Amino acid sequence: METFCYTEVVTQDDYSRHRELRSEGEIIMEKVTVGFLRSLGACAGQVALFEETFPDGAAVTVEAALQAMGAGLTLNWLASRLPPPALAEYERVTFAAEYEYGRVTEAALDEYERVTTEAWAEYKRLTAPALAEYEYERLVAAAWAEYERVTEAALAEYKRAECAALVAALKML
Repeated sequence: METFCYTEVVTQDDYSRHRELRSEGEIIMEKVTVGFLRSLGACAGQVALFEETFPDGAAVTVEAALQAMGAGLTLNWLASRLPPPALAEYERVTFAAEYEYGRVTEAALDEYERVTTEAWAEYKRLTAPALAEYEYERLVAAAWAEYERVTEAALAEYKRAECAALVAALKML
């Protein structure tokens, strides 16, 4: 059974007794409780979250530890309170697991970047004609708007001159 945490063991004699009990098959701790966390100096927020997640305490199992982690409890803080022999073993195992995680995630990230770089290049290649067409249409629209702005005054002047000419011609009758 993997452990979630250990009892408060503070002297070398306690470590020796702990090993004896483990070798005899006795379980030192079956449940983590709010009282246990408070005795270790856990902060009020983590104690409240623990109590919300495990109202009757948490069994000392991998499943409970995963549930605690999923709830947002800080397990590495609890691990830092392990007695030296247990902490050394915890660190040995987690170091190896963290190294492997880093190796796998680095390879996965490299592959992700390779694929997304190729995909982005293909996207740019495929969208370039549409973007060029859009740019052409944008330039044509801007040129037409400028044409209308410039010719609007000239058209108004032409209409005024046309009306003046008509009035002058009618007055000749």
